[in-house]
Amino acid sequence: MELLSTPHSIEINNITCDSFRISWAMEDSDLERVTRYFIDLNKKENKNSNKFKHRDVPTKLVAKAVPLPMTVRGHWFLSPRTEYSVAVQTAVKQSDGEYLVSGWSETVEFCTGDYAKEHLAQLQEKAEQIAGRMLRFSVFYRNHHKEYFQHARTHCGNMLQPYLKDNSGSHGSPTSGMLHGVFFSCNTEFNTGQPPQDSPYGRWRFQIPAQRLFNPSTNLYFADFYCMYTAYHYAILVLAPKGSLGDRFCRDRLPLLDIACNKFLTCSVEDGELVFRHAQDLILEIIYTEPVDLSLGTLGEISGHQLMSLSTADAKKDPSCKTCNISVGR
Repeated sequence: MELLSTPHSIEINNITCDSFRISWAMEDSDLERVTRYFIDLNKKENKNSNKFKHRDVPTKLVAKAVPLPMTVRGHWFLSPRTEYSVAVQTAVKQSDGEYLVSGWSETVEFCTGDYAKEHLAQLQEKAEQIAGRMLRFSVFYRNHHKEYFQHARTHCGNMLQPYLKDNSGSHGSPTSGMLHGVFFSCNTEFNTGQPPQDSPYGRWRFQIPAQRLFNPSTNLYFADFYCMYTAYHYAILVLAPKGSLGDRFCRDRLPLLDIACNKFLTCSVEDGELVFRHAQDLILEIIYTEPVDLSLGTLGEISGHQLMSLSTADAKKDPSCKTCNISVGR
């Protein structure tokens, strides 16, 4: 039987967090003969990969020959925001059951995308299921070391400046390494209604009245839901003043929440005053997308411990947790 030509000129497009379309060129004489495609897909390893994640193996996909381009899809072997290399081979099944195969094509590289809005909506739905009841609160707070606040006063015009979000949380989050903001907390202790006296981030705390950051002129977005091999879960929300750069970034990428009616963080008018509530059973991480003036709040030292084990800095999401993972990417 005549040998098959080697596939060439591979093109990759329509890339999502867990799929891509692939096409290539081959001799016209092979188009009617080829019955199978072999696709060799490999993840490019990097030194920052999650050591606790299950080991990925090279994936050789066998597909029935179909008109090109063809879509390759599968969350069990494709992760979001990950670099891959791919090569293809064609084959003809012979009468004796053996395959006549072409040579392997050249190898091309591509990177999968972030979670789209519909994927984040699935995460949001999962987070809503465990959010619990809503508790009142009155301040957002940010814990850090004393030197951090001294630097803001001395070198940043008394402002807390937005910085780039790290890679904590879901690997497919469109905010990681892309969105600038200042992180705040708002969770309160059930028995006191006040912020906890312990913190993983430092013994100094800046508190600001909730209405300074969260009001009818602010948009609220859902950004992520994750855990770190623990029983408790985190939700990341974004507060962005309407029309700001942060708001424009989030508008195309994140689900928008109704500030007065959602399961995570609300701002509503009651008896003519703004009332704020947070979900009891989630640890909320709030990203405020604009600089924050220290003169709008108070700074003081807390009396509790620095619980480093609760830090989420560059925290990797548990890919095996059924509560906070979706069947898209990993």
